[in-house]
Amino acid sequence: MRVLISGAGIAGPTLAYWLLRSGHEVTIVEHAPELRKGGYLVDFWGAGFDVAEQMGIVPELRRRGYVFTDARAIDRTGRRLASVKPAKIMKSGEHYLSIARSDLSAVIYDSLEGGAELILGDSVMALEDEGASVRVAFESGSTREFDLVVGADGLHSRVRRLAFGPDDRFERYLGIVFAAFEATGYRPRDELVAMMYADIGFQTLRLSLDDDNTLFLISALHDGAMPEDRRAQEELLRTALSNAGWEVPAILELMPKAREFFFDSVSQIRMPSWSTGRVALVGDAGAAPSFLAGQGSALAMIGAYTLAAELARTDDHGEAFARYEERLLPFIRSKQDAAEGLGLAFAPKNRWQLFVRNTAMRMMGLPGAGDLIMGRSFRDAIELPRFVESPSVR
Repeated sequence: MRVLISGAGIAGPTLAYWLLRSGHEVTIVEHAPELRKGGYLVDFWGAGFDVAEQMGIVPELRRRGYVFTDARAIDRTGRRLASVKPAKIMKSGEHYLSIARSDLSAVIYDSLEGGAELILGDSVMALEDEGASVRVAFESGSTREFDLVVGADGLHSRVRRLAFGPDDRFERYLGIVFAAFEATGYRPRDELVAMMYADIGFQTLRLSLDDDNTLFLISALHDGAMPEDRRAQEELLRTALSNAGWEVPAILELMPKAREFFFDSVSQIRMPSWSTGRVALVGDAGAAPSFLAGQGSALAMIGAYTLAAELARTDDHGEAFARYEERLLPFIRSKQDAAEGLGLAFAPKNRWQLFVRNTAMRMMGLPGAGDLIMGRSFRDAIELPRFVESPSVR
């Protein structure tokens, strides 16, 4: 089948890889003029890691990624409150790493080896499902027909809006915004240690990266309209963190100087179905778990693999879409429900939530307690379907 995938992030290229393995003809359209560069770090583990292993890309992910040895909670003076060893909670560091989202995307895309058509600097403007095919109008003015269209275009998916309706029908804002930016030459550095400072209304996370770069991740409570321009977004963060201690004043001073600045709402996408006719959604477009879940990229790969595996089993796209949803909907819902409860870790609303957060962090350092509190979050209760490869591509 001729399949159009909107979005060249994580879910899109992963889906393309597996569709190519089953003999489909794949086109990827990406509104950005080039494949993304930069971006914040994402944690990568669970069944998504298993998908990456099947794709043979784990060695390159390890080369580009990081395995942080410590997550350290500190107070406004920099005093250590708690320390958590990720490897102990996960039992092993073999199926866990952190990697820049753009690096993960690039490695996945490279695995396609040019097998998919890539259209950059364009996007889907209109969809018309004609029953036997989907007529797609692009912003560039061209019109083409495809057998299937898949929206892999993220939280603010245009394909979702065109095929399913406005964002407010499906988006659940969790009352938090987050930002990410980098600085070169920042001191101090704590190699392979995640430094976390939280107080009422916010959390600031500092991570030392290669080439003397430091990544800052800020999450903050926000109730009101979402600012769209960078200056207003930065002002929101300065206001939210105006009384912060530790290194926050120095970090905020660096914020306007950052070449790349990422800002977005912490939201989930919850839908009763991820398909309609010949159009389907994958990854954040249909099931964003939110920044709080810490697993969006891995879940995107799980969804893309599962959708491709079901399409490889049958020529009936409706049947494949139904099995895709049947396999994944309960699993994704459980991840979204768990993420909703993590808001107090990223932006405590009051002293009590701050106390609970810090107490939980201290307990996670005790033998067995970390596994009890967070261990199940690092293990995905899902069995991936077997993939049937097309004989023509073996």
